[in-house]
Amino acid sequence: MNLQTHDRSLSLRYLNACGLLALEAVLIYALYDQLFKHDLPCPLCLLQRVGFAACMIALLLNVTYGPKPWHYGLLLLSGAFGAAVALRQISLHVIPGTPPYGEDFFGMHFYTWAFVSFVSIILLTSLLLLIPNQYSESETFIAFTCQPLWVRLIVVTALLVILVNMGSAFIECGFWVCDDNPERYKLLLPAR
Repeated sequence: MNLQTHDRSLSLRYLNACGLLALEAVLIYALYDQLFKHDLPCPLCLLQRVGFAACMIALLLNVTYGPKPWHYGLLLLSGAFGAAVALRQISLHVIPGTPPYGEDFFGMHFYTWAFVSFVSIILLTSLLLLIPNQYSESETFIAFTCQPLWVRLIVVTALLVILVNMGSAFIECGFWVCDDNPERYKLLLPAR
């Protein structure tokens, strides 16, 4: 790998790490809203979180192994899945007389922001795919301990955010179907 290709690969890794940080912020805010404002996510909200987590995994792969076409493919599919789920939830709440779910944030509800975020992910990933000569045939794995400190912190935080979201979804729904309008954590509070 020549020096120019190596520098481009590192730049793209760092760009993917910044994207990972942005998605962490989205899921951390969702957890904050859930835990401190007691706004439990509905099943469609949980599926949107799955979409964000899958996008994060694709970005983690790019940060760790370097940009690969199949990582971008996973990112595009995850973004499309999340956008479809968010659009489904938007369509449920635009019907006259149907109340929105949850509070709004800067004039739009979380599911609308999720749709905007997923469409942005798809567009930005498409732009990344246009960068020429970004894929290397040689081994491009960078060990975790060899990553810069800021990248390691982002990676660890991403993994923790994904695990906490998985745990909170399990505590909310358990092994059962999630409630359409959840009011309690099934594994913590007994049924009324």
